[in-house]
Amino acid sequence: MSDSGFVQAGPALKKGGANYLGLCPFHNEKTPSFTVSPAKQFYHCFGCQAHGNAVGFLMAYSTLGYIDAVKELAASVGMQMPEWQPPSAQEAARRERETDLYGLMEKAMDFYRGELKKSPRAIEYLKGRGLTGEIAARFRIGYAPDDWQALKGAFPQYEEAALVEAGLVVQNEGKRYDRFRDRVMFPIYNARGAVIGFGGRVIGDGEPKYLNSPETPLFEKGRELYGLLHARDAIRAAGQVLVVEGYMDVAALAQHGVAHAVATLGTATTPVHVAKLLRLADALVFCFDGDAAGRKAAWRALEVSLPLAPDHKPIRFLFLPEGEDPDSYVRRHGKEGFERKLREAQTLSQFLLAQLRAECDLATAEGRSRFISIAKPHVQKVAAPALRLQLTNEIAQLARVAEGEIDRLLELPGRPRYARPAPARVRYAAPDSPEWSLLYSVLCNLSLVEHIDAAVLAAERAESKALLAIRDACREFEDEPSLGLVLDRLQGSPWLEIVLRAHRYAEDIRFSAEEAEIEFGEALVKLDLARRKKELDEMRGRGLASKEELRAFQEKNLAYKRLQGALPSP
Repeated sequence: MSDSGFVQAGPALKKGGANYLGLCPFHNEKTPSFTVSPAKQFYHCFGCQAHGNAVGFLMAYSTLGYIDAVKELAASVGMQMPEWQPPSAQEAARRERETDLYGLMEKAMDFYRGELKKSPRAIEYLKGRGLTGEIAARFRIGYAPDDWQALKGAFPQYEEAALVEAGLVVQNEGKRYDRFRDRVMFPIYNARGAVIGFGGRVIGDGEPKYLNSPETPLFEKGRELYGLLHARDAIRAAGQVLVVEGYMDVAALAQHGVAHAVATLGTATTPVHVAKLLRLADALVFCFDGDAAGRKAAWRALEVSLPLAPDHKPIRFLFLPEGEDPDSYVRRHGKEGFERKLREAQTLSQFLLAQLRAECDLATAEGRSRFISIAKPHVQKVAAPALRLQLTNEIAQLARVAEGEIDRLLELPGRPRYARPAPARVRYAAPDSPEWSLLYSVLCNLSLVEHIDAAVLAAERAESKALLAIRDACREFEDEPSLGLVLDRLQGSPWLEIVLRAHRYAEDIRFSAEEAEIEFGEALVKLDLARRKKELDEMRGRGLASKEELRAFQEKNLAYKRLQGALPSP
C-alpha cells in the first residue's frame, strides 16, 4: 500500500526525505507534526499521537467503516476489493442502480448551483442571512428555480423513472413536476462525500419552510445528519458536536466560526443519530429554540438518548431565548456570545429532573409519590451504571425516600448474585480485578463497549489495554459488529491472547447478556470507589486544617459511603 491513500484523501503533504510531512487533520496545529512513511506504510502525529495505517486513517478521517475504507482505498489505486461472498443477482442490480442514482444526484446538485448564480433574488436572500459566497461554495448551496419542470434543463430525458426514484421529480396522476421549486438547496452527503439527498429552504414565508428529499435507495433521513461531512474535523478539534434543527443554522454557525454543528433532517432525533455522534465526539449538545415546540423536540431527544448515554460522555441541552434560533443568535451575538451561551447548557440529568419536578408538587406526599412514578420509566432506560446511580440518589433526596427503598420503588433491575459454575478445564488463573470483570463482561455483551472510560482504568494492566483495543476495534464499524468481526480486527494485536482468554472464561461461566451488564456495572462502581478512596486518602495526608477542607472531605466521604452502599454484599 502506498502513501497515495493519505495524499488523496487527507491533508496536503510535502515530501521530506523518505517520508511525507504536513499539518495533522486530527488536531489544530500551526507547525507540521503529521508524518507518513511509505516504507513502513504508517502515519504518526507527534502532536496528538494519532497513528495507524492507510485503512485506519480513512476510517478516522472519513468516518467510514472498515470494509468501506478498504473499498475506498482499493478504488483510489484502480483496484476492486473482492466480495466476502458473491452478490446475488438482486443485490448486484441494486448496487448498479445506486451507482446510477449517485450520478443523477451529483448532476442535479451542479444544476442547482448553476441556477443560484443566475438568481439575484436567491443571492440577495443568502446575503441577507449573512452568508458569504465562500460558505455557499463550501456547502455547495444552490437554488431550485420557480418552475414546475426546471430540471429539464439538466435532464433532457425528463420522463426517466430514475428521477422519481431519486426523489427529484414527483409523479402524480400522470403529471410530472420538480419536487423542489423556488427554494435554496442544501445538498446532503453520506460519509464518502456522495450526494444522497437535498433539503430545500423556502425563500419568503411559504410552507413548508424546509422540504427534504423523500426516502430513497440512497437516503434514509433517520440515519443521516446534515453537515457531518464538513463538521467532522471541527468536531474532533472541539471535542464535542452541536446538534441544531435547520440547515441554515449549520451554515450560519460555520460562517461565524462555530463549525462543529450538524442538523437532523426534518425528523426527530433517532437512536442512530445519537450513537453515530457519540462514536465521533466526547460530548454531545442539543440546541433547541426556547419555545414549546423546541422543548418538545428536546424531550424526544432526551428519551432517545437515555439508553445510549455513557458515563464518560456528557449529553447536554441548550435552549435559546424564545424567538431566537442558532442562526439569529450567532448573527446577533457573534461566536463569543454563542459559545458563552453554549456553556449554559443543562446536563441530561438536570433537564430530566427539572421537567419531572415541574409536573409535581414536591411539598406534598402525593406530589412526591407522583414524582417517583413518572421518573421510573426514564431511570429504567438508563444503561450507564454511574449515571443511573446518581439519578437514583437525586430522586431519593427530592422525594424524601430512604436510599435503601428507592431501587424497589423505581423497580430497577436487581443485582442478584448468581452461582458461577466452576469452569470444567481452567488452565490459567483468572485475574482478580475490576478490569478483568469489565473485559469478560464486554465480550458477553458488546453493547457495553461504549461505556468504557479510559480515565478510570489502571493504565498499566493488560486487561485495560485489551479493553481499549476492543473499544477501538468496535468504533471502526458503522454499526455494532459481531464478536467474530472484532476478534478478526484484533489479529496481530499484542492483546489478542488475553482477549481470547477472557472469552474462554466467559464461555465457561456461561454469562447471559443481562448478567454481563450487572457485572460490568459493579466493576465500574468498584473502579470509581478506588478512585474516590485514593482522593480521600490524599486529602487526609495533606491534613484538614480549615473548616472548608473539613467540609469538602465530609461531603466526598459521604458520597463514597453512598456509592459503597450501591454494591451488593458479597
